[in-house]
Amino acid sequence: MTAPILTLRDIRKSFGENEVLKGVSLSVQPGEVVSIIGASGSGKSTFLRSINGLEVPQSGYLDFEELRFDFDPESRFYPTPAQFQALRRRAGMVFQSYNLWPHKSVLENVVYAPIRLLKVPRARAVEEAEALLSRIGLFEKRDSYPARLSGGQQQRVAIARALAMKPRLMLFDEVTSALDPELVHEVLGLMASLAAEGMTMLLVTHEIAFARDVSSRVVFFDKGVMAEQGPPDILRHPESDRLRQFLHRILHDDLPRAGRQGA
Repeated sequence: MTAPILTLRDIRKSFGENEVLKGVSLSVQPGEVVSIIGASGSGKSTFLRSINGLEVPQSGYLDFEELRFDFDPESRFYPTPAQFQALRRRAGMVFQSYNLWPHKSVLENVVYAPIRLLKVPRARAVEEAEALLSRIGLFEKRDSYPARLSGGQQQRVAIARALAMKPRLMLFDEVTSALDPELVHEVLGLMASLAAEGMTMLLVTHEIAFARDVSSRVVFFDKGVMAEQGPPDILRHPESDRLRQFLHRILHDDLPRAGRQGA
């Protein structure tokens, strides 16, 4: 069996007295697409952000390729700033708020990190960025600034910017939640194409249809723990009452149906 590309063991994270992650463990195989679902406050986004060090757990272990982290501050394997940077260069992350630099063009947003962090020559970085922009259908917007783009276009540029670093793993944190409904499809279509090409992906999402149709596995968070996980079919046939209740709410199955009025 192929070794996991990512393994997290007993990840714990608290904010003050609020324990947000209560010993979460997960292993991810190369090419796997893991959708993480759950109610607001369940810990799912904190868990995702812990993977690339945007949130640092108080304890637990992370293995990513040859990187080995022990989050016990007293451990000699506690990650150094340089190791966190190495992790972030290989684990691209896209957020719901785009986070594009408003004073830089689309092209400059995409080439900045490869030139600055990977020391890629500018001519090559531009060539690779233009190829990415062509792939996502935004080559003609390469000289535009973010304010001139729709939300869906900005999110696709944010994904291209992450891909420009040639990551081994992509993390998506509710990337469609700030978009108008008609713009969601173009972003999900790009993510589905990445999945089809074999990109290893973890995504926090409320897009249940995407999780069902594209994921290799679905993980349900509830109150800081992984309450249920399995193949996408668990979204059709949940085992736990808690997941069943969550799906009823998010799919609005529990809304009263209006009766038809007679003539």
